[in-house]
Amino acid sequence: MPVLNRIADFAPEMTRWRRQLHQMPELEFECFETAAFIAARLREFGVDEIHEGIAKTGIVALIRGRGEGRVIGLRADMDALPMPETTGKDYASKVPGRMHACGHDGHVTMLLGAARYLCETRNFAGTVALLFQPAEEEGGGGEVMVKEGVMERFGIDEVYGIHNVPNLPFGHFHTTPGPIMAAVDTVYVTVKGRGGHAATPHETIDPLIAVTGMVQALQTIVSRNVFALDQFVLSVTQIHGGSASNVVPDEAWFSVTVRSFTPEVRDLAEKRFREIVDGHAAAYGVKAEITYERGYPPTVNEADCTAFAADVAREVSGAAAVLDDAGREMGAEDFAYMLEARPGAYLFLGTGPGAGLHHPQFDFNDEAAPVGATFFARLAERALPVE
Repeated sequence: MPVLNRIADFAPEMTRWRRQLHQMPELEFECFETAAFIAARLREFGVDEIHEGIAKTGIVALIRGRGEGRVIGLRADMDALPMPETTGKDYASKVPGRMHACGHDGHVTMLLGAARYLCETRNFAGTVALLFQPAEEEGGGGEVMVKEGVMERFGIDEVYGIHNVPNLPFGHFHTTPGPIMAAVDTVYVTVKGRGGHAATPHETIDPLIAVTGMVQALQTIVSRNVFALDQFVLSVTQIHGGSASNVVPDEAWFSVTVRSFTPEVRDLAEKRFREIVDGHAAAYGVKAEITYERGYPPTVNEADCTAFAADVAREVSGAAAVLDDAGREMGAEDFAYMLEARPGAYLFLGTGPGAGLHHPQFDFNDEAAPVGATFFARLAERALPVE
């Protein structure tokens, strides 16, 4: 594994950074301690500019090379998840009910490692913009940073990001041109009827029967409305209603997650969803209130940037460890907003065996941080070559 020698030299220090970050998980836009830690390291490295308070706690730092050139953006997310940790590690979360269960502490460490190397070597012509982003898990910090004008303000031409993947072989990179992660929409439906005694259902308007019909019929969007070769998921994830075995409730509600890759399928799904729910409401004599929330758009890699990033990954991990047509993931990622604003690519980095993402026993593999840092550093050097 050809990790850059200089990055290998300070890899133990990277492990200390990551484990310190792991102990202080913060949620959404409230990443104040994390941002302070990042800014302190960046000042030690000697970056040229640090811009704090973007999207509340985000940071953009600039490293200038040996001459004029383009600006390449490298992004790492910072936030944790509202869930307890059960790893038992001596560096486990010190905040009850919060943990870094998605490896964003590792992503920050990768980018900090690349930043230290690039500050020391400056073996590129142009500028590297380091984008430390809050609120990926909830809140869409990537969208906020884009709306606050980071691409225009710092003249970013292309943008790249990576995400760790446990149980993908260590050091392997997976990516694909075009859509790589899905759009995510969340829907809440409240169904209102008329409650009463369960022994006299003819005197009620039962919302539970209506919900049952709606939930079953919504599956026909997948099986009968969306083209079979268009990847699409509609999952009902909650159904709530009732309080006793002999009572028909006044109302019930359910929630749904919808995943798609194209605007056409996304629009079709919402249209049919509303038609099915409204039609069933009329048929059962209930009232239905639909809250349809459009979430993150699909994460779409630009083809040339993806090919370039995959070539850099081959340099780091070898040709056999890089798959550049890996297919799509139904998960969602707010790096999508940055890729809507600028061309670029998103890649997955294997970290070897371990508990999966968002699991209470997840722990980022510290040996992967130098690999990710080397990828970021070499991507910058190759994208911004010194003449």
